[in-house]
Amino acid sequence: MKYLTKAVREPQERLDFLELPYNLYRNNSSWVPPLRSEVAHALDADNNPYFRGVALEKFVCYRDNEPAARAVAVINPRHWEKFGQKTAFFGFFESINDVVAVHSLFAAVETFCAQHGAEYLEGPFNPNHYSELGLLVDNFDVPVFFEPYNPPYYAKLLLMAGMEPMTRLHTRIIADETKAATIAKRLDMVEHARKAGYTLRSFRLWNMRKDLEILRSVYNDAFENNWHFLPLTSEEYAYTAKSMFLVTNPSLVKIVEFKGEPVGVLQFVFDVNPMLARMKGEMGLKGIWHFLRHRFMLRDVVLYASGIKKAFRNTPAIELIIWAVADVAQRYRKVYSTWMMDSNIAAVKASERVGFEPYKWFEIVGKKIQIPTP
Repeated sequence: MKYLTKAVREPQERLDFLELPYNLYRNNSSWVPPLRSEVAHALDADNNPYFRGVALEKFVCYRDNEPAARAVAVINPRHWEKFGQKTAFFGFFESINDVVAVHSLFAAVETFCAQHGAEYLEGPFNPNHYSELGLLVDNFDVPVFFEPYNPPYYAKLLLMAGMEPMTRLHTRIIADETKAATIAKRLDMVEHARKAGYTLRSFRLWNMRKDLEILRSVYNDAFENNWHFLPLTSEEYAYTAKSMFLVTNPSLVKIVEFKGEPVGVLQFVFDVNPMLARMKGEMGLKGIWHFLRHRFMLRDVVLYASGIKKAFRNTPAIELIIWAVADVAQRYRKVYSTWMMDSNIAAVKASERVGFEPYKWFEIVGKKIQIPTP
């Protein structure tokens, strides 16, 4: 067999990159096809502000002229400046079960990264820390929204390509609502916080621009010292938030204030994957109509993110966030979380208070870049 990896340049190569997973998972009922337009939106280097000053390259490996594997490589100098390590990132990895194809793919990825001065490679990030990330390594059930999916054989392919596990992540689910129900009834938690000057409100659509800026600023403060976190610019957050209220509503986005100052935020989104699964990667006019009509009927939600400014972490703000999570849990059938680190003890303990239990496990893998000899 003949293998050839190309950097995506031509229209057919762009189509091959985009279509590979749709062909790969054609008979896999666990995979939920993302909207092609959203994948293109995320990887639009000309318009996505995240990619300003960032090197992005897409690669496709062909086996006997047929697309066999793909990945993107991302090099962000801001990451090097903040963390002091010249790490490149890969993402949107998909492959048939062929180790030679993966070797060919990552030989090209590593060469590109080394040419830009990178010394290490980590992933998957699709395409960055704020997106879907991690390699699914346990519990291959149908994913919920914002949760990556891959076949079990991906882990072996990446290990054989020289990758090693670096960081372990997991998601959670409220399987038993007993704890959440108990906390939701505790209005004394809300009253105690109110007496201390803390209040909780929902996102205001009529003041959307200001409230989006509040979310961004709180997250930048709360996550400043987190693993791989880079502060979001106003442009980046506005770009990523364009479709925000297609997958949530104002009652699922909460802001904690202390004497009028925003100090904490909480965001849930609907698990829209059952609707996406029916669309098969294309929205279309009928799909848009169906989506807009039925999204508020969805009964499962995902805790997308929550954060409290560093100066307010040991205050009643945390009690309001925990109460708000429990209150939302009472209104929906299933509640999931996005990823958290196993080592984040504070987040784990807070999630356990409302009944979250471990659900799925993911790994970030990586290696020191080595340029293959010809």
